[in-house]
Amino acid sequence: MSAPKSKQGHRWFAAMWDRISASQERTTGTKVRPKIMGEAHGDVLEIGAGTGASFSYFPEDAQVIAIEPDPHMIERAHKRLAKLGAVNIQLRQAAAESLPFDDDSFDHVVASLVFCSVDDQAKAFAEVRRVLRPDGTFRFWEHIRNDDSRFWGTLQDAITPIWRWCGAGCHPNRRTQQAIEEAGFTVEWIEKFRAAPGTPEIYGVARPG
Repeated sequence: MSAPKSKQGHRWFAAMWDRISASQERTTGTKVRPKIMGEAHGDVLEIGAGTGASFSYFPEDAQVIAIEPDPHMIERAHKRLAKLGAVNIQLRQAAAESLPFDDDSFDHVVASLVFCSVDDQAKAFAEVRRVLRPDGTFRFWEHIRNDDSRFWGTLQDAITPIWRWCGAGCHPNRRTQQAIEEAGFTVEWIEKFRAAPGTPEIYGVARPG
């Protein structure tokens, strides 16, 4: 999970993140990442690389640039990349809302548990569209607001202020699928599931409309 833009970053959150997410990575991650990252060939941009949980899933023929705004996260990602020894992955510090790349630069843009914490979803998705090639794909895995349950949705709304503070900017109540479609993407396929009580997650592939 990527933190929002911050010069100082979130040192404690970065230090704890791998432990916090270990169970999710063993269960959901091993199911989702092979489809989201493992099928991304060619020129690939990963937004919000975090500590590098995706790195081992990218195919060898993918030329990957992975960005992360939080300096403490990216420090850990560098260590994981060095241990993995993948020469096809570059790391850069940058934010989703201001991607330092030319238009039509990538065959695929991938993101996992990132758009809950970007400062400006609409601006970030506009940037994704800008750097994607016309026939490219946006490949995502996100948790979303529970609109199927009034109780859980209201609870997510209520805890968002404190959750955002504790979770390095994470908003548990964002309607990210709707935001993807409003940004002009056409969803090619999507899967929805519940990984934790009351918290839906989605993963899938969308293309620029």
